[in-house]
Amino acid sequence: MSNKIDFYKNLDPYLECKDYTVSGETYQVQINKEYEMLVTTPVPKQLGDYYESEAYISHTDAKKSLLDKVYQVVKKIALKKKLKLINSFNLSDKTVLDIGAGTGDFLKVCQNNTWKVQGVEPNLNARKIALEKGIHLQEHLEQLSNKKFDIITLWHVLEHVEHLQDYIKTLKNLLKENGRIIVAVPNYKSFDANYYTNYWAAFDVPRHLWHFSKTSIIKLFGNEKMTVATILPMKFDAFYVALLSEKYKHGSAKPLTAFFKGLTSNIKAARSGEYSSLIYIIKHN
Repeated sequence: MSNKIDFYKNLDPYLECKDYTVSGETYQVQINKEYEMLVTTPVPKQLGDYYESEAYISHTDAKKSLLDKVYQVVKKIALKKKLKLINSFNLSDKTVLDIGAGTGDFLKVCQNNTWKVQGVEPNLNARKIALEKGIHLQEHLEQLSNKKFDIITLWHVLEHVEHLQDYIKTLKNLLKENGRIIVAVPNYKSFDANYYTNYWAAFDVPRHLWHFSKTSIIKLFGNEKMTVATILPMKFDAFYVALLSEKYKHGSAKPLTAFFKGLTSNIKAARSGEYSSLIYIIKHN
């Protein structure tokens, strides 16, 4: 089934976005109405080049700018919440695979709390930083094809994957029968996405190839006979994304404005469920 799905067919215009991080290039973000999913076009041939920037903080551990410092503070809080989440499943073997592991902080926290850890990270610099923390990461997911895991996590990773449906099929094959896949992605139906439109930092073209809604995640994993069991909010994301979006829109971060926009997004999402980012807990049918 996964080979037959072409998400680039029957797309309608949605908006035009600029790459504010690396190239300054402009990309079309179009909508696949069947999946309620936005698609970035075109996909650059050398996509890896668009991650080579000190501004791409998940690969560097940078603490230079205000945005860097905010990111690191939020990350520490988020790591505790992520650990609490995976501990809540009471799994006996406690094996976890983190995909897009960055500089290894999440896996380090897991390792310090009796989890058996494996990780995948394509970026060489990030892998080197992780290794300094005692976390050895694989470059490619295929290197783990003979293993099975209790927990597979993708913290803001699925939006970067080129061959989307095939990748989800691979995730399913790596998951134990009673395991969980945890997917965190931005939500283009949030208030902050609608407010900032083409300045919304979580569009992050062309690195983000896909922009998901609840419907799209449910359908994509449903194609592989998997079920979304729970959807959880990532409330801090609204504030960080608003900071970046203000910078893109006005040339400076405008912390006070960003705070109130992030707060507004969370207040509205308390009713609608459409938070800036969402965590999906997924299991076998």
